[in-house]
Amino acid sequence: MTTSLARLVFPALRWRRGSFAHERPRIDQALAAGVGGFIVFGGTRAAVATLTSELRQQAGRPLLLGADLERGAGQQVKGLTELPPAAALGSLDDLDATHAAALITANEALSVGLNWAFAPVCDLDVEPENPIIQTRSFGADPQRVGEQAAVWVHGCQDHGVLACAKHYPGHGRTTQDSHATVPQVATPFAQLAEQDLAPFEFAIRAGVGSMMAAYVAYPGWDASGRAAAFSAPILGYVRDPLNFSGLLVTDALIMGGATATQAEAPATVTALAAGCDGLLYPEDFAGVIAALDAAVGRDIPMARADEALARHDRALGEWGRGKGDGAVELAPNAEFGDQLALRTLRWVRGEKPKVRTTVKVSVVDDDAGGPYVVGSRAVFSAELRGHGERIADNGQPVVAVFANPLSWKGHADLSARSRAALRRLVPGAAAVVLFGHPRLAAQIPGQAPVLCAWGGDAVMQRAAARAISGD
Repeated sequence: MTTSLARLVFPALRWRRGSFAHERPRIDQALAAGVGGFIVFGGTRAAVATLTSELRQQAGRPLLLGADLERGAGQQVKGLTELPPAAALGSLDDLDATHAAALITANEALSVGLNWAFAPVCDLDVEPENPIIQTRSFGADPQRVGEQAAVWVHGCQDHGVLACAKHYPGHGRTTQDSHATVPQVATPFAQLAEQDLAPFEFAIRAGVGSMMAAYVAYPGWDASGRAAAFSAPILGYVRDPLNFSGLLVTDALIMGGATATQAEAPATVTALAAGCDGLLYPEDFAGVIAALDAAVGRDIPMARADEALARHDRALGEWGRGKGDGAVELAPNAEFGDQLALRTLRWVRGEKPKVRTTVKVSVVDDDAGGPYVVGSRAVFSAELRGHGERIADNGQPVVAVFANPLSWKGHADLSARSRAALRRLVPGAAAVVLFGHPRLAAQIPGQAPVLCAWGGDAVMQRAAARAISGD
């Protein structure tokens, strides 16, 4: 009964040097092999819409086309709406706002042909030394995080886009980044079941259609030390007793946690045999497909392969409808994003100072130097100018600190280099704007007031500039 498992494989397509053209050979080979879809990183609104349309036309069949959209469709697609990170939404405790954020994300994603959003994050923000979750989490309280995740799922899926609860069974307690290694969480199963699993249960009850397994080991649950994505006991638990019937997928296979104990192709065999139904972002998709097909009836039982294929086909039938009508109204969405960002700002130390009309902005970029491209840090100053401020070296000092949780960054605290820069710049500053987690304010020296703006995306920089200028 089983045919090729190629449609359980989802390679990535990345926008580079202003184009997707370099991905043409990969696209041709992957579609010929029969993959189930792709993961899209970057691109303009027009380019992504063209890409997804061409992919479907060339394939001649429905595809699942996904993207990381935790902070709105603008997180990946230039020209679409950026929204505040989950922690900022959680701080408002406004479920209607979170629902609206998800609705906007789904509508805009569909308008460019994306039908799978890798969100919401259901992890708990309970470990200050966690280098990768932080502001990506709605918060620390399981009930409140669950409620936020559930309304996000409804807002997304009720408007045509498959949501994905991640990173099962919870990445919030780690002190390492699974992009680099396999973190170990020693927390007993009973505590995990009561706390960390609760948001995933909320998402399941909300009808979430897909779930992403973590490359994190929980030896108090599975004594083998396997990461969750390769653990039959952990993956089995989400089916029974949690009663999740949707598509269970791995995190990106390019991550160090995926290949820490096995090479990519055999690792995908292990993941599928353990209970995963989809394999995301392999580097060698052809090698993965060959290994999966060769393993059917041997390392992968025939019934397990058929089950995974059936779940994929159900998801495709429900969510593979493809592109929306493109008629999304971006201006109201952008205004909503800007107003929502303003609402989330918090003075976490001191009170709002009186800022003069001439300021000097100094940037401390804790995110620089990693294997990723960070967004522009100039939006804050540009927006200040737009609200009547002059930017000059003799102006009143304002310090902007960028400290986002980023893959392979490897640390949760501000780096020694950043702290040294702050010791030099903060004395005499009128204010410090923290584009990061509010607990990092404790690492900023001196007594200058600190405005928490949660993250470094342009929407948060614009909001912070408005708050500083008093407009």
